[in-house]
Amino acid sequence: MNHKPQNVRIEDGVFLGFVLIVSIAFALVIEPFFAAILWGVIAAILFTPLNHNLLYRMPGRPNTAAGLTLLIIVAVVILPAIVLTIALVQEATLFYGRIQSGEINIARVFAQFQARLPDWASAFLARLGVTNFAAVREMLSEGIASSFRTVATQLFQVGQSAFSFFVALSVTLYLTFFLLRDGPSLAARLDRAAPLRTSHRRALMQQFVVVTRATIKGSIVVAVVQGLIGGVVFWALGIPGPLLWGVLMGCFSLIPAVGTGLVWVPVALYLLATGAIAKGVILVFCGLFVIGLVDNLLRPILVGRDTRIPDYVVLITTLGGIDMFGFNGIVIGPVIAALFIATWNIVTRMRTGDGIEGPLTKEEAR
Repeated sequence: MNHKPQNVRIEDGVFLGFVLIVSIAFALVIEPFFAAILWGVIAAILFTPLNHNLLYRMPGRPNTAAGLTLLIIVAVVILPAIVLTIALVQEATLFYGRIQSGEINIARVFAQFQARLPDWASAFLARLGVTNFAAVREMLSEGIASSFRTVATQLFQVGQSAFSFFVALSVTLYLTFFLLRDGPSLAARLDRAAPLRTSHRRALMQQFVVVTRATIKGSIVVAVVQGLIGGVVFWALGIPGPLLWGVLMGCFSLIPAVGTGLVWVPVALYLLATGAIAKGVILVFCGLFVIGLVDNLLRPILVGRDTRIPDYVVLITTLGGIDMFGFNGIVIGPVIAALFIATWNIVTRMRTGDGIEGPLTKEEAR
């Protein structure tokens, strides 16, 4: 009688260790497809409301509803992204070729910029000790050329690894179909299996879904809109490579606080310094009151209402996520931050004894 509980504890411990080992092994097996699985889960979270609407109109046909949702994802997201990528590769290659041929001479552009600086600007730079313009020009020229060489190399590598891309895309779409079809039952099974209190695990799962949806709706939609507007403005002003600059502005817009200004501000300064006053003023106006206004209006609507994460936390976690996980970090960083905040809200309630078993309040869940 006295030995049975001890044996049970040992067997339970061995089994828990086995569960941990098997889980780690499973994670290592699927690690090569981490990005594909991540975006499959994200796509399922984003398009679940659409799938539910279709299923409501065709009850009892979950396969058909999931299939139609998947076709809409391909038509609205995948195909435009592939077309944009092909056009971007062509434009980046053309732009790099113009730099290599000397048609676009970075050193000459910098020399023109230097020559058109007003006296007060030259004096200010002299006080800062920036007087060796030749060295600065050479450094910038080499840096810009090196950057375009790197971009061109990466783009060519993307083309060469097209097979791997389509394999990952197939995995994403395949997984998305089953998550759309079986999502509620899978969520229920995960809810039962998670070794957490019911209120805690449901609050964390809700936070994961809400933050993921808000991050994609907010950050990605804002990036697309700002990049599109920026590219159109650059095209209308006759600036070379508008598609390339538009994509860059879209990418930089994912970084809070600085955003698209990292692209259009230097271009506007160059236009003003080289005598293209009208174009420079138009670009400054569009940058501040059109491109910037999109961020100020859309981001609070799409992100702020759902997540309530402070801007400085979003900035730090986005940059940290990108550094650790690459492009996937755009989503992973803010999601981890939101789960961190939700988890510590739960810990606070447990320590204070304020409704440990009860659900999180609306503010805490957010």
